[in-house]
Amino acid sequence: MIIGSLVALVTPMQDDGQVDWLALTQLVEWHVAAGTHGIVAVGTTGESPTLAVDEHLAVIRTVVEVAAGRLAVIAGTGANSTREAIELTAAAAQIGVDAALLVTPYYNKPTQEGLYQHYKAIAEAVSLPQILYNVPGRTGVDMQNATVARLIGVPNIVGIKDATGDVARGIELIGLLGDHMAVYSGDDATAIDLILNGAKGNISVTANVAPEVMAQACEAALAGDAERAHGLSNQLAELNQVLFIESNPIPVKWALTEMGRIGLGIRLPLTVLSEAAQPRVRAALQASGVI
Repeated sequence: MIIGSLVALVTPMQDDGQVDWLALTQLVEWHVAAGTHGIVAVGTTGESPTLAVDEHLAVIRTVVEVAAGRLAVIAGTGANSTREAIELTAAAAQIGVDAALLVTPYYNKPTQEGLYQHYKAIAEAVSLPQILYNVPGRTGVDMQNATVARLIGVPNIVGIKDATGDVARGIELIGLLGDHMAVYSGDDATAIDLILNGAKGNISVTANVAPEVMAQACEAALAGDAERAHGLSNQLAELNQVLFIESNPIPVKWALTEMGRIGLGIRLPLTVLSEAAQPRVRAALQASGVI
């Protein structure tokens, strides 16, 4: 089972929007050294909606090759077309990832039955550990806990990323799934509380800029050390808020540029963080000790 701090890695880009392969390699090496437990490559934080399929798979392949088994690699392979999600997941499996992360189909708003059939079809088509991903604030569709529980026992479905930010709902989900599926937080602000109540880790945006502290906080929470986990998490409290001051990954990419880790490249329709928001992000980086 994959546990701990799992960074939802940004995809670094040149000013013209081309993928910056050197920066990507350096980011992976940094996360290995910092103790990050796993990398999600080309999730929504990695700008999956704007990457062509060949780029998407090339980023996953690069992360797998650079990581070289030193940490887990999870490929973002979700789509609002079941056929496309199957094709991406199968390609990621051939590359050699440890698991796939599959966001709920966005925009077309399937019913709960449609969500069940979507995930069941992918799991039956591709022999690779698969983690469901529910983020209703971004997709416009909310997979209910009861629907997730229906997928217990479907081969290859091993977990779910719950990005609702609702700890009570997450605790209910943990109780429903038991040992059948792992629950991962997808909300940095509430992740430690969810892990202390049985979640197995945090698929994190904040870990992009503060990998060591996030990894240590997750380790403490997994060990049941609530005092240390909350103490470490409190160091990141302001970051957890301001990294969403504009649509993710706009603020976190700018923060990494401020840290000298990547360039300013980002693809339309996303744009560089507004000048008005930059002082708040910079202040949070300073307050957390990142810079």
